[in-house]
Amino acid sequence: MIAKIFPFLDWFRDYGTGKFKIDQIAGITVALVLIPQSMAYAQLAGLPGYCGLYAAFLPPMVAALFGPSRQLTAGPVAVVSLMSAAS
Repeated sequence: MIAKIFPFLDWFRDYGTGKFKIDQIAGITVALVLIPQSMAYAQLAGLPGYCGLYAAFLPPMVAALFGPSRQLTAGPVAVVSLMSAAS
């Protein structure tokens, strides 16, 4: 029951130092791309850059913890910026 509500608890069973290092490199890589991208998308939509940071970090964190898949992606992407610019 609790695994259905908090699916991320199952991930810690076989999580070790090797996976932590890989996840750390992946997190740094994603942050280096996501920070300027999200700030640019926010400015494209006419908002201050910090709004893009909120949109870049909060939804992916919630989706990562409570989403149904490890491969789920969430966050600002080019399609969203094009739709914002068009409106």
